[in-house]
Amino acid sequence: MPGGSLLNSGGMADYGGGGGGGGGLTFPVVVTCLMAASGGLIFGYDIGISGGVSEMESFLEKFFPGLLKGTAHASKDVYCIYNSQALTAFTSSLYAFGMIGTLVASRVTRRTGRQAVMLIGGSMFLVGALVNAAAVNIAMLIIGRMLLGLGLGFSGQATPVYLAEMSPPRWRGGFISGFPLFISVGYLIANLINYGTSRIPVWGWRLSLGLAAFPAAVMVAGAAFIPDTPSSLVLRGKHDLARAALQRVRGKGVDVDAEFNDILAAVEHDRRNDEGAFRRILRREYRPYLVMAIAFPVFLNLTGVAVTAFFSPILFRTVGFESDAALMGAVILGLMNIFGIVGSGFAMDRYGRRLLFMIGGALMFTCQVAMASIVGSQLGHGSKMAKGYAVTVLVMTCAFSASFSWSWGALYWAIPGEIYPVEVRSAGQGVAVALNLGLNFVQAQCFLAMLCCFKYGTFLFYASWLVVMTAFAVAFVPETKGVPLESMGHVFARHWYWGRFVKDHKFGDVST
Repeated sequence: MPGGSLLNSGGMADYGGGGGGGGGLTFPVVVTCLMAASGGLIFGYDIGISGGVSEMESFLEKFFPGLLKGTAHASKDVYCIYNSQALTAFTSSLYAFGMIGTLVASRVTRRTGRQAVMLIGGSMFLVGALVNAAAVNIAMLIIGRMLLGLGLGFSGQATPVYLAEMSPPRWRGGFISGFPLFISVGYLIANLINYGTSRIPVWGWRLSLGLAAFPAAVMVAGAAFIPDTPSSLVLRGKHDLARAALQRVRGKGVDVDAEFNDILAAVEHDRRNDEGAFRRILRREYRPYLVMAIAFPVFLNLTGVAVTAFFSPILFRTVGFESDAALMGAVILGLMNIFGIVGSGFAMDRYGRRLLFMIGGALMFTCQVAMASIVGSQLGHGSKMAKGYAVTVLVMTCAFSASFSWSWGALYWAIPGEIYPVEVRSAGQGVAVALNLGLNFVQAQCFLAMLCCFKYGTFLFYASWLVVMTAFAVAFVPETKGVPLESMGHVFARHWYWGRFVKDHKFGDVST
């Protein structure tokens, strides 16, 4: 790797990162954070690939021949063409096992560190991708999806926390947004691959599923060379390595005494509590963090973006696009995701998190209502939508996707990754990621049935929740721009509502 070895003479990683203040944009922190963010490729690629593969005739013919025959005679109600629980189980099963993987990883990470968990997750995803590509029956396909889910759970639990602990506070939002940015890049790559492999008869779907091994290999290779973070090293009693790690990542000659003392104090506070992290987060003084760990994944799924991403090719075919056009529409959707994430990465550290919530919520609400109006008026019983209206739906979907990426898509990873105290950080992140994957499972399993039942009312369902979640973000999510990780407790202690729960340890009182 350029820039010198990342290992010291003893073979151990000699730098990591804390979440505290100070520090410049050194070469080690750039390399480390970008390599860790490559874990987002794993998420994005699978989200994009599963929806496109589910629409390929060669895949349906091999595993779901009954559904393929049924679609030829499904002219009575275009909302219900792809309504098959067996087909949605292909997508949703991954997220059920992802939830299990996250809960396991949240315990393992405190003993082995963030870097080791990312390495395990990438390895399981790599094996799962290869099994899927070689699948000859549904059982083998599901085993591969199980391994992919476990890999998602491990990497998704560790990577955002790793990024938060490695990055300097003034650039933390930009670094953490690298994870959802890579999710969007992975989603775009997956749809481009689907667009190409859909033209390959018989085995094109194998290539789409097998290429998931590439982002997994990037994750494994990156995790094999990056170090662990100072916070994680201190948690495991490796103080000398942690201090050397912090010095290296903040830059030679930078005074890291104050930041290192903050990390030591935070970890010592953790050690004074003999309860486990999961039990501890249920205590009253951690109530805000538990609420955030639950509210963020719930609201993320109620934006409706997950099902739009999973089934965008199927959705576009439902409203009138042909197969190639539907896959190209999904590619355009991926580009909009990237534009939104990049914009958010620049904006959140300049203008704060709350403004992004407000702008994104208003735009997403407008797009959902507009789509409901167009689909409800133009997609009638037994007919497909006229091309002009279908293009308008595509434009609205892309605008919605960009608005989501600008707001909840980036902030879902940024805020939970930075607000938790070190003693409940692994538990908080574990709850958030596990709940998100569990809700992904429910959404993926139910969306096509929901579309068949509610029709255009599906969009209004998600629009109504956008009002609720935007109001929640404005009222209850504190502004965390530029705040060191070890000082997050002070922000919550001074919040108009959370101050009644969180004690400000620095001043020894409870702020109201």
